[in-house]
Amino acid sequence: MAFTVAIVGRPNVGKSTLFNRLTGKRSALVDSTPGVTRDRREGEGRIGPMTMHVIDTAGLEDAAPGAVGHRVRRQTDRALEDADLLLFVIDARVGVTPDDEHVARVLRRAGTPVILLANKAEARAAEAGFYDAFSLGLGDPVPVSAEHGDGWGGLYEAMAPHAEAAETGLEDERDGPLRLAVVGRPNVGKSTLVNRLLGEERVITGPEPGLTRDAIAARWDFEGRRIELIDTAGLRRRARAVERIEKLSVADGLAAIRFAHVVMVVLDAGRAFDRQDLAIADLVEREGRAVVVAINKWDLVDDPRAMRREYGLKLEELLPQVRGAALVALSALTGRGAERLMPAVVESYERWNRRIGTADLNRWLADAVSTHPPPVVRGGRVKLRYATQAKTRPPTFALFGARVAGLPDAYKRYLANRLREDFDLPGVPLRLRFRSPRNPYAER
Repeated sequence: MAFTVAIVGRPNVGKSTLFNRLTGKRSALVDSTPGVTRDRREGEGRIGPMTMHVIDTAGLEDAAPGAVGHRVRRQTDRALEDADLLLFVIDARVGVTPDDEHVARVLRRAGTPVILLANKAEARAAEAGFYDAFSLGLGDPVPVSAEHGDGWGGLYEAMAPHAEAAETGLEDERDGPLRLAVVGRPNVGKSTLVNRLLGEERVITGPEPGLTRDAIAARWDFEGRRIELIDTAGLRRRARAVERIEKLSVADGLAAIRFAHVVMVVLDAGRAFDRQDLAIADLVEREGRAVVVAINKWDLVDDPRAMRREYGLKLEELLPQVRGAALVALSALTGRGAERLMPAVVESYERWNRRIGTADLNRWLADAVSTHPPPVVRGGRVKLRYATQAKTRPPTFALFGARVAGLPDAYKRYLANRLREDFDLPGVPLRLRFRSPRNPYAER
């Protein structure tokens, strides 16, 4: 297992900025508003030759059971248990505060090695706060600037002994995990579903909409297959995302879709397939991701059989671009029906990666053209002569022929539907590219 490092500290000391600096990505939301991070975020980090698994945490504030702060605290406690080393961050420009002293007491009880980082130390005003940090009794503080990347040499020297004591090196990811993004409107039960799949309370949940603010990735094994499960914030139309943090959350969710292999679109059984649901599914198809539709809160449906039939018809009618996508009705809260979800995801992923032989494709093309010949365009009939698969992820096909530039959209849809049906590709975005051979005499 990789050397695991957790970043801890009171709100707004620069933990997420440090996480982004270590991982080399702007993946954690950063804002001057305290408490932006609520779930723990994980990523692969590096300092020089040292590699590590980095966990960005929310906070260690005490809160009443059931409150959002209490659920946030439980996520941070789990991160402390998983870590080989803790990076305790304070704001050197402010100095040691009572909240810093509270965090220090918690970390001393944790029993995990701690490195104290005096962040924002690039300014002269931080000198007093740096010396104040010695009073925490956690050893010599390391002055750094997460925003500017200063102090990395000192941080490497402080971390190196702990990295050597742990099992170093990242897991071989040449084959790569299956990246599964869970998306949907706010408050449809995405985080509850993620926790159900993982078998633990990995992300905080509750009736309050908007608890999840950025895309949270969790590594997981399903029947021997590595899965990277990504829980995203609720997607709303940009015009309705008013606050800056909410806009950042929406952008983070869109980025998760672009980098996913399979996208699970979660709908609320009470009002599935509304305009925003259709917009999200259409976005997933345009990005070329494989699609699985999960209808959550099925335990609240009065007539499941009739509702299942109705939603199946709506899926075919309203989302023809992902015709045949798996539709799984479930209750994330009770777990009923959830066992059908991951087999549907894996099957959709396999189809998304499917490659069809050129000989099979050309036999298919000859049959499709003879069954339904292309129309006449500009006084001549379109002739499709040859087909080949250009790439997978999503399956992309090149079809060569004469006058293909004038081929009507209706005939293109016919070919796409025949491909789905004849080669068992339901629920997978298809890309058809039509090409005409170059005429060597055209320029003479």
